[in-house]
Amino acid sequence: MSEPTDPPAGAIAVIPARGGSKRIPRKNVRELCGRPMLLYTIEAALHSGLFARVVVSTDDPEIAALAERSGAEAPFLRDGPLADDYTPVSLVTLDAILRLDRDDSLYDSVAQLMPNCPLRTADDILESWRQFQSTAAKSQISIVRFSFQNPWWAIERDERFHLTPLFGSHITARSQDLPELFCPTGAVWWSRTSNLRQAKTFHTPDRTGWEIPWERSIDIDTSDDWRLAELIMQSAPARAANA
Repeated sequence: MSEPTDPPAGAIAVIPARGGSKRIPRKNVRELCGRPMLLYTIEAALHSGLFARVVVSTDDPEIAALAERSGAEAPFLRDGPLADDYTPVSLVTLDAILRLDRDDSLYDSVAQLMPNCPLRTADDILESWRQFQSTAAKSQISIVRFSFQNPWWAIERDERFHLTPLFGSHITARSQDLPELFCPTGAVWWSRTSNLRQAKTFHTPDRTGWEIPWERSIDIDTSDDWRLAELIMQSAPARAANA
């Protein structure tokens, strides 16, 4: 793993990990290739060497106990309104910052690391940090390049099976003649803490995007996502260990 260059004086990692996931029940503590899914994100954050603190924000005592056994912190249990299906996750990260740095004096940068992106590595976190620093961005999100399915060719189908292109004449354009498009993934999101306090979101107009390879970008939200992550991990054991 690469050594960090110019590590931040006051960076904190926040890992939002609620207990009430619906599509994959208890997914944060469910074993993925023999280990709780949450553990991969904790270890990537710790092994990056970037953070003054690695904090798991959860509403669930079992998740909090797992976090602390794994070397992270779980210094509070998240309030119920921040653990529902509707609250933007950026508000969960902001809540952690407001709890742990009330006067905005300890941490100048925060990384939000979603535990349902377990294939992101410590080196990925380091590389994203380097871009974040070099661009002097106020916020940066991780993105993945669309590949075998071209989004410019997206079409809607109605109840009579009629098709309507979403992007007009792009449906007939050659893929090599169309601009490349990217999709957000929750792997590594950065923000200046002052910016997050003010905007309450990472999606500010001047945000930048750090590209992560597709095989490490997977957000596990469904059973199909889970199976794909398992296949990738089984084909590359070192990646599964966040080496």
